[in-house]
Amino acid sequence: MASMRDIKRRKGSIQSTQQITKAMKLVSTVKLQRSKAHAEQTKSYFSCMYDTVKSMIVKAGALDHPYLKTGASDKKAVVVITSNRGLAGGYNSNVVKLITRGELAEQKENLIVHAIGKKGRDLLARAGYQIAEKDYSEVIEEPTYVEAMKLAEELLKSYMDGEIGEIYLAYTYFKNTVVHEPKLLKLLPVSLEDVTDGGEEGKDAEADKAMMNFEPEADEALNLIIPKYVASLIYGALVEAVASENGARMQAMDSATSNAEEMIGKLSLQYNRARQGSITQELTEIIAGAEAIS
Repeated sequence: MASMRDIKRRKGSIQSTQQITKAMKLVSTVKLQRSKAHAEQTKSYFSCMYDTVKSMIVKAGALDHPYLKTGASDKKAVVVITSNRGLAGGYNSNVVKLITRGELAEQKENLIVHAIGKKGRDLLARAGYQIAEKDYSEVIEEPTYVEAMKLAEELLKSYMDGEIGEIYLAYTYFKNTVVHEPKLLKLLPVSLEDVTDGGEEGKDAEADKAMMNFEPEADEALNLIIPKYVASLIYGALVEAVASENGARMQAMDSATSNAEEMIGKLSLQYNRARQGSITQELTEIIAGAEAIS
């Protein structure tokens, strides 16, 4: 059985850790409120952008445009959005699993990872994935549309130059404070099958076959709208990821604080029992000594 000194030392250590986790929970809660409000404010715009492109593709039918056809290269670019810090439960590992265990798992040799967030970059690098030279980790600290547009322009240039044939986006969708869903989206090529795949949205899109006239021509319109579409989805994913990260960290720190409280309670009980045993032993020795003298 551990001594009273050891129990007291361990209890003090856990109490110190509990103070840290409690402070981190409060910080994450404040950040979550701000990032949640930002995500909710911007979600309608990015949903509208996706619906607009979907409507264009469905109504226009088959168009011969580079953004709508798989490139000649077998290489695939994957934008992976994680955090720069840990202590967020399974937030980072769940996004990484989309790559290592998802639909792209068997195409490891052809993947080029554009990592936004040090945790995801390090995990995928250790797993043997090819990481793009440019580091975008700082973007996740304060996401801006300008940074998302720069990344989108680089990806689109590689796509048009034939260096990559497809572009994917892996991030965590913020559903609510406690539910965060890892998602893998295909950004390019934009295909009719992708935008009409599954659920009521797919049925609605198939049903809406009204012809669409483009001004300017379809190719020019797509050249203008698709880069904005890609940049908007990347920025939307960044905003959602920040809210999800803070939500996941708040939950993780809340659980850690509760677990620390439970451990402190058990150690207090052990300490009291050890102290009671020590007192009982001392009384027994005093009584035995008194009897021996008499």
